[in-house]
Amino acid sequence: MTHRIVICSTCDGADGKAFAAAVRDALAAAGLEYDVGDWDCMSNCARPLSVAFRATGKATYLFGDVVPATDLADLTAFARMYAASPDGWIEDARGAGRLRHCLVGRVPA
Repeated sequence: MTHRIVICSTCDGADGKAFAAAVRDALAAAGLEYDVGDWDCMSNCARPLSVAFRATGKATYLFGDVVPATDLADLTAFARMYAASPDGWIEDARGAGRLRHCLVGRVPA
């Protein structure tokens, strides 16, 4: 199964392309296999920086207000939980630290 993270590359005040590269490196160092990319505008402009998690057959998550300088470890922790979940439904996201308070929405598969 391909797990994917999409990061907004045009969010005001954030370098989404650089953050995508940092996420790629962090996930590889953690032994997590993800396709990490950036996308021009994810229409969540009121809450930059936007990050989405998705995979076929799993719930999709959209986060906003992600701070690249401080949220990389929490994003990596959530990526580990998401990859381990068979349906992507994370019942207890406390292990994702501050990121759990950045959730904009969760869409069932």
